[in-house]
Amino acid sequence: MESLKERTAKGLFWGGMNNGVQQLLGLVFGIILGRLLNPSDYGMTAMLAVFSVIANELQSSGFKTGLINLKAPRHEDYNAVFWFNILAGSVLYVILFLAAPWIAAYYHQPALIPLSRYVFLGFVFSSFGIAQSAYLTKQMQIKQIAKCGMTATLTSSIISVILAALGFGYWALATQYLAYIAVNTLLLWYFSPWRPSLTRNEEKPAITGNFLPLSSLFLPLKRLFPFSVRIMISAIITQVNSNIMNFLLGRYFGETNTGHYNQAYQWSSKCFLLVGNMLKQVDQTVLVGLHDERERQLQVLRKMVRFTAFISFPLLFGLGLVSHEFIVLGIGEKWAFSASLLPLLCLCGAFMPISTLLTDAVISHHRSDLYLWSALALGIIQIALLVGLWREGIYVMVVTYTLLNIAWMFVWHFFVNRLIHYRLLDFLRDILPFALAAAAVMALTGFVTASITSLWLRLIVRTLLAAALYYAVMRLAGAVILKEILSFIFRKGTS
Repeated sequence: MESLKERTAKGLFWGGMNNGVQQLLGLVFGIILGRLLNPSDYGMTAMLAVFSVIANELQSSGFKTGLINLKAPRHEDYNAVFWFNILAGSVLYVILFLAAPWIAAYYHQPALIPLSRYVFLGFVFSSFGIAQSAYLTKQMQIKQIAKCGMTATLTSSIISVILAALGFGYWALATQYLAYIAVNTLLLWYFSPWRPSLTRNEEKPAITGNFLPLSSLFLPLKRLFPFSVRIMISAIITQVNSNIMNFLLGRYFGETNTGHYNQAYQWSSKCFLLVGNMLKQVDQTVLVGLHDERERQLQVLRKMVRFTAFISFPLLFGLGLVSHEFIVLGIGEKWAFSASLLPLLCLCGAFMPISTLLTDAVISHHRSDLYLWSALALGIIQIALLVGLWREGIYVMVVTYTLLNIAWMFVWHFFVNRLIHYRLLDFLRDILPFALAAAAVMALTGFVTASITSLWLRLIVRTLLAAALYYAVMRLAGAVILKEILSFIFRKGTS
């Protein structure tokens, strides 16, 4: 039987494989789409993002997280969540279908009426896969989840490029979103052995008198609800916080400027989600399993934090270093304004996976109340600052967003320290060596390569030199996390 360390390592490997392939595909197809489409096309879909994420969280109601945090969820628990999501997704689609004219009026953009009604179909599609995803995650079947995500990304990306080439504009991006959800959901059903039922016993056929009444069907939600509803509200607030710039820029600066910001955000998010989602596949399951072993739980969390910092800082700082070359060469001079915003968003994004890991640690202790109130406080402060500063321009808004989200990482740490005594000094020891090493490497690389005039040559030299220097620094410093990663990779390659 595999040890916890081996299961976690495999989960991280397949989570990393999943996110790595998805982000690589996103890189390739993002460049192609960036050349085929205009900033206004991206802006149109970006303005709907906040409504989509709110509806998605309302639909799932935090029950997926609730299932993962149950030590031994039953068939009835998964079944109740499945049917609730179907009902919630359908109701939400009808509500937002009717609200489409008001959404369009907020942005002064009538074309958003049909576009929003098309995009919001994603709620209905995704409702069929939430319980299946929770089941696979709980069983640590990360390999199967990875196959679903990689296949869905490739399929939806090909579809979007074909539509963009045919001149469908922002409809290509909307279809990419829907195709991803549809394919991913179908594959989750293929890989998951769990199946929903409407009967009293999933083993019995649906004979007359054997169907469950609605009250009994949804009864298991009762024990999930107190925890899950706080997760739902917190997740909504978190998603609003992440998408608030699109929401405000669309209102105050129009779809073109929103598209420029969204393009920069998408590239930075590809990097920090590569790290964050890889960990999210396993962190809550592992931390919940160690709930009664606080000392061991702290050791595991600290190792996860070091692993995150080891990857996140060089990856995001490195993208910020080559932002101009990457954007201009990759998707064209028309996106130059996006390139100027990208370094700021990369600075913010470098800390995002660590914040996510800390919030998951809080949730693993069933303290969804702390998660809720902290996310709410961040949201209120962020909205107040951004609304108050929008007249100062987009740059000031992005700087404010960046600094506030970096500072809030320490708020999340404060709560984790209260729960498992993760001291601030230990936390800083776990992240600062990697942050300072990455910053120093990027600064030296930027200085050495500043005189290179060719964008292509500068991009290649900066990328290779920064990677080599960071690896050399980690080897000279004797970074334990580097040794463990290399050991696992080489062992995996020979097994």
